[in-house]
Amino acid sequence: MILAGIDGSESSLRAAAYAAGLARRQNALLALVYVQPVMPAGAALGAPVPDTTDEIAQELAGEIRAAAERLKGIFEVRWQFHTFRGDPYAGLVSAAEELKADAVVVGASEQAGHRIVGSVAVRLVKAGRWPVTVVP
Repeated sequence: MILAGIDGSESSLRAAAYAAGLARRQNALLALVYVQPVMPAGAALGAPVPDTTDEIAQELAGEIRAAAERLKGIFEVRWQFHTFRGDPYAGLVSAAEELKADAVVVGASEQAGHRIVGSVAVRLVKAGRWPVTVVP
């Protein structure tokens, strides 16, 4: 099973496309995982955070279903969509453990500060528990 972390960013969508190709070639199940962030700061801005992240998850699932329908008969891949709550790193680790991932594919972080602190991708690679592919 190939796990791809998605959050709607361009790099995560490229990672999902790469993971779909990998899953198709290996006849593996593709698990697309969105980690719903827990953001108390968002609530301070007046946004009901669980509702907002649920909407994002529903939008992502809708986009994935639409793409799968467009490619039906051309590019077949078995896939599932999952959501987990928490910070992205811990959520992806939980997902990979729970779903028994054979490999993890994530997009490269586009935030400059992650070069200093370490991105989710770098932390997953350093954990060394699964083969991790980072897609730019």
